[in-house]
Amino acid sequence: MNSRKKISGYVPGFYPKRGPTASVLAAQYIQEWEMRRIERSKKKPSPITLPPSICISRKVGIGVVQIADLAAKRLDGPLIDRQILEHIAETGDLSKKTISYFDKHYPGEINELAKLLTGEKSFIMSDYIRHLISAVYSLAETGPAIFVGRGCHLILPRDKVLAVRLIGSMSYRATRLADLMKIDEKDAKRQLLEFDKEQREFFRKLHGEKDAPADEFDIVINLDYFAKPQSIADVIVSAYRNKFSDQ
Repeated sequence: MNSRKKISGYVPGFYPKRGPTASVLAAQYIQEWEMRRIERSKKKPSPITLPPSICISRKVGIGVVQIADLAAKRLDGPLIDRQILEHIAETGDLSKKTISYFDKHYPGEINELAKLLTGEKSFIMSDYIRHLISAVYSLAETGPAIFVGRGCHLILPRDKVLAVRLIGSMSYRATRLADLMKIDEKDAKRQLLEFDKEQREFFRKLHGEKDAPADEFDIVINLDYFAKPQSIADVIVSAYRNKFSDQ
């Protein structure tokens, strides 16, 4: 049996204790967002101010969703990971709602933002990029939201984001994935190399970068030296509260 078949069930961001599926959570978050939008429409019109969010970037296999989940519980905010964002971006009815809202409240900005992200002056923007940007902005209004993956720290206004990068050695990641999926570490390492390649390709297409340089972030944490996910979540929450103490 080859390694791909052995761990074909693994999805980046997989967390056994997560609970509801991405589709269920996406529908829940969109419903909550729509309820807030309706309530706001009944009040006197006022400029929309995005609350601060946490955006976590990571190497695949690091265990980020468990850490983000712990932080989200401390802040009592939604945890929005890659699977949820992709579900919204790829589901027609949900993406239409966020696109319509974004175009109404941020007129003309989606094209400028997409050009800024890709570094291109003119291009044909894919529906996925357009839907992703609108979904991130719409869900950020439900904050304090915690976003995981998809380079959200480059999509939202930088002064409204605590940007966190979680890294770890290949040895750490392979050991963790092998234990999680009950496979050989060599097979886990092989699959992680493929995930890393796919991640670099995504960053190249959307952000014009091969990876996420350290100077893009407020904090970078190496998980090789932190044994407890809760301790990392505590650092993130503390940094968030410190950075946005006046907001």
